[in-house]
Amino acid sequence: MKKNKTEDHTTKPVDNKKVQSLQPHTADATDQQMTTDHGLLINDDQNSLKAGERGATLLEDFILREKLTHFDHERIPERVVHARGSGAHGVFKLYKPLNKVTKAGFLNDTEVETPVFVRFSTVAGSKGSTDLARDVRGFAVKFYTEQGNFDLVGNNMPVFFIQDAMKFPDLVHAVKPEPDNEIPQAASAHDTFWDFISLMPESTHMIMWLMSDRAIPRSYRMMEGFGVHTFRFINEKGVASFVKFHWKPLLGVHSVAWDEAQNISGKDPDFHRRDLWEAIESGAFPEWELGVQIVPEEDEFKFGFDLLDPTKIIPEELVPVERIGKMTLNRNPDNFFAETEQVAFHVGNIVPGIDFTNDPLLQGRLFSYTDTQLIRLGGPNFHEIPINRPIVPIYNNQRDGFMRQQINKGKTSYGPNALGNNDPQQVREADGGFTSYQERVDAKKIRNRSKSFFDHFSQARLFFNSQSEPEKNHIIDAFSFELGKVKTIAIRERMLGILSLVDPAIAAEVAFQLGLKVPKKIEQPINRSIPADGVVADYQPIEVESPIARSEALSMENTVKDGIVSRKIAILAADGVDAKSLNSMKEALEDAGGVVHIIAPKLGVLLASDNSQIPVDESFLTAASVLYDAVYVPGGTNSVATLEAEANAVHFLNEAFKHCKAIAADEQALQILEATYFSQKIPDEFSEETVLSEGIVYGNKGFRLAALFIKAIAQHRFWNREKPRLVPA
Repeated sequence: MKKNKTEDHTTKPVDNKKVQSLQPHTADATDQQMTTDHGLLINDDQNSLKAGERGATLLEDFILREKLTHFDHERIPERVVHARGSGAHGVFKLYKPLNKVTKAGFLNDTEVETPVFVRFSTVAGSKGSTDLARDVRGFAVKFYTEQGNFDLVGNNMPVFFIQDAMKFPDLVHAVKPEPDNEIPQAASAHDTFWDFISLMPESTHMIMWLMSDRAIPRSYRMMEGFGVHTFRFINEKGVASFVKFHWKPLLGVHSVAWDEAQNISGKDPDFHRRDLWEAIESGAFPEWELGVQIVPEEDEFKFGFDLLDPTKIIPEELVPVERIGKMTLNRNPDNFFAETEQVAFHVGNIVPGIDFTNDPLLQGRLFSYTDTQLIRLGGPNFHEIPINRPIVPIYNNQRDGFMRQQINKGKTSYGPNALGNNDPQQVREADGGFTSYQERVDAKKIRNRSKSFFDHFSQARLFFNSQSEPEKNHIIDAFSFELGKVKTIAIRERMLGILSLVDPAIAAEVAFQLGLKVPKKIEQPINRSIPADGVVADYQPIEVESPIARSEALSMENTVKDGIVSRKIAILAADGVDAKSLNSMKEALEDAGGVVHIIAPKLGVLLASDNSQIPVDESFLTAASVLYDAVYVPGGTNSVATLEAEANAVHFLNEAFKHCKAIAADEQALQILEATYFSQKIPDEFSEETVLSEGIVYGNKGFRLAALFIKAIAQHRFWNREKPRLVPA
C-alpha cells in the first residue's frame, strides 16, 4: 500500500524508552554460534549422546535434557478469559495539560511521548479460536510513564454483564464451553449462557451491546475502547473528580456482517490479528484519541443512575467526551510469546493523580488480576519480565521467589533499618509519593446491593432506540440466532420476558423467529442476585426514565466515513484485461491509501491486452470476498468473458453485494455484472447520489469512476440494501 504523500512514518521508533529498555533482552541469532542456556558452545544439536551408534541414550546427555525440558515447559497456562489476543507497541501524546483535575504526570506534559503497549483480545474463546466470534473485545493499554506503569484495562463496550465481582466466575463459567461436552467454542449461543443471563437482569444493557454490530468489529483498528469503570482524578490540591475513559478510533467505528463473520472464521480465523500486523508493517499506523468524561464530585448523584454501576454509561449528551491526546501504534512485537503473551495487565497499576472508586466490580478486579498472574506467569516476579518492566527503576524490600531477575545488593531487606541508612526510603506525597484518596467511610459491613443499582432496563432501551434501522435489525437477528441455538424452551421464554421489559417490539419480533409467544406474565422473581435470607421484593428491578430518548454516539451510523486508508480492495481480472482500466484504478486507490489485490483464476501473472504482464496476488481458490472491503472489475473483452464463465468470480460479486460492500466496474465489464444475481437490483444509471446510497458505480470516465468508487468505499457498508436486495450467495 502506498503511504499518504503528506505522511512520513517510521516503523521502528528509536526514541521510545520502553523499546530501548527491551533491547538488552532481545535475542537475534543472526550470525551467532549455538550455545546451551548457560553459554556452552554446542558441537552437535542434531543427535543425542548414545552408548554406541545403535545403543541406548545416556542419562548424562545434559544438552538433550536441557532442550527437552525447555520444550516440555514452553507453554504457559492461557488466560482464563481474553486468551486470544494481539499486541503492538506505540506512543501516547497529550494535547493539553489536565492539571485542573489530575496531577498524573503523563496527563500534564505535552512534550513527552509516553510509550505504550496495547493488547486487543476476544474474551470467551481459547487461544486457538477465531478472531470473528460474536464477543466482547478486550482493549488493554499499558502506559510506561515516568511515575510507573498505568494500565487502562478495558473493553470495546463501555458496560459489563455484572455489577459485582462475586458474579464474575459464574459469568465466565456460563459463557465458556459447557463442562459436560466442551461445546461450543468461543460462542455465547448455548443454554448455559442464556440460562444465566435470563436470571440476571443487570446483564440486559450489556447483552444489547453484545447482540449489536459492536461485537463483530471490522478490525481492532476500527473499534472504540472504554475503561468501563468510573475512576477518580485527583489534582495537586487533593480535589477529586469522577472520570470515564474512552478511546476513539480515527478510522471510525465499523463492523462486518454476521454472515460475513462466520465465513471469515473459515477463510481466515486470524483476520483481526493479520489486519493489525499488516497495517503497522505497511506504515498505516492505527490511531485513537483518548477521551475523558469528567464529573465533579459534587455532581455524583445528579444523573438518575449510579456512577459506580458498571452496567451504566454516562450519555455523551449529558457529559461530553473531551479528547485529550492521541495514541499511535507504530511497532509490531519482535516475539509474540515474550511480549503479547507474557504482558501482564492489572487494573491496580495506577499513578498519582488517578485512583479507584467503590465500584464493586472494579474492587474485585483489584484482587483477581494479581492472583491470575501468579499462576499464569509462574510466581510473584512477573513484573520483571521485560514487557512488564516499568521504565523507571524498582526499589523495595521484596525478595526472591520464582524467576527472580533483579540482583539486590546490601545487608538489609526490611524497613525501618539502621544498617542500610533506612533505604529504600518512603516518598512524601509532596514529592510524588502515591497516597490513596481520603474518602470518608462510615457504614456497616454488609453483603448487599445499593437500590441505585436496580435500574436494569432504561439504558438498554436507550441503546436500542439510538440505533439506525439496519442496526436494530441486526440486534433482532442476533437475538434470534443466539436464542435459536438454545435447546431449553423455558430459557428462551424467560429471555423473551426480559426483552419485553426493554421494548415489546424486540420481544415480539424475536418471539416470531423462535416460533414462540412473548409471556404475558414474566417469571418471578426476575432478579436472582438474592442472598439466601434476602427479601425478594427488595431485589426487583426498578424503572427509571432516561433523561434523553436517543444518543447519537451509540450508533455506528454516525461514525467517521472520510477515507479509505488501509481498506482492502479486490480487483477481479483474467488474461486479456485492459491494463489501463486496471492500472489507473489501482493507482487511484493506492494514492488514497487503499490496499489493492489482483485476484485471478490462477496465480502467476496476467497477460494484458497490450501484452504487458500484471502480477497476480491471489487466486479465486485462495481469496474470498469476505476478506475485502470492496470489489472492482476492469475492462478487457477476453478478461470479462473469462470472469463471466468463472463461477467463483460471479459468486465473489454476489457475496460482496450480499454483504453490502461497494462494487465498481468498467463499462466494458457490465457483462459480468449482468451475470450476477443482483443485476436486476441495481440502478440503470448512476449519479453521485445513487452511488452514495447504493454503493454501485460503473462507467469508463476515468477519474470520475475512481473518485466515486473511493467515496463509496469510505461509506464502509450500504446496509439499506441488505433486506430488500438480499441475494442467495
